Amino acid sequence: MTGRPVKHSLTIRGHRTSVSLEAPFWEEFRRIADAEGKTLNALATEIDARRGVEAGLASAIRVHVLEHLRARLDARD
Repeated sequence: MTGRPVKHSLTIRGHRTSVSLEAPFWEEFRRIADAEGKTLNALATEIDARRGVEAGLASAIRVHVLEHLRARLDARD
């Protein structure tokens, strides 16, 4: 198991917030931001702008990570 989610601080549109993510999701979120040349805050702001009101930010980040990994796998085929 990956353990419990850990709280991480972010700034979105000038407001501090936190998200609780499991270590593998947080690590991949950091890799995606680095690969895209973005800060974690910038990537989180983009994800936040696209998410619906029914989804929390942590869930939206998890889905973004999953979609990013799926796209990488599809590109290999």
